[in-house]
Amino acid sequence: MNTIPNMTLVLGGARSGKTAFAEKLVKASGPERTYLATAQAMDDEMAMRIAIHRQERGEGWHTIEEPLDLQGALKGLDHVVLIDCLTLWLSNLMHKDLSVDEATRGLLRTLEERARDTILVSNEVGMGLVPDTALGRQFRDAQGRLNQMVAARASRVIFVAAGLPLALKGAIPEGLE
Repeated sequence: MNTIPNMTLVLGGARSGKTAFAEKLVKASGPERTYLATAQAMDDEMAMRIAIHRQERGEGWHTIEEPLDLQGALKGLDHVVLIDCLTLWLSNLMHKDLSVDEATRGLLRTLEERARDTILVSNEVGMGLVPDTALGRQFRDAQGRLNQMVAARASRVIFVAAGLPLALKGAIPEGLE
């Protein structure tokens, strides 16, 4: 399996600093950048989170909100893209009873065709308690498989814990350690 030279996967737990680190990677890649958001504001609390997140990242971002069709959203984008996050994308796919494996293969094919950097953010959910429901265990297992498939193809994989990046594959760019 070939790696995709312009693809970075940034992993971490909830509130680990993974998105902030991914945003630094994107900013270091060039002035034109797109934030491809997979979150959906299904309630007031999530709408507030999205608004705060958008405010915190500041100016200079073109934002595309796409909960399902990452392939379609990436077409025609010829600059650096941050996809945040694969975990919510997976959840969205599962709630719609769509094939995660098929969607992942399609996303990886699209990423192979991109000439510019793509940074993907995903949660590492398998380090905590075993979920007590079948759906929770199914999600945790699917997330682990998704992360493994993307990590195998990425040229760089960074794990973030407590705001500190650790290179699992490739190197952390100078100045972002």
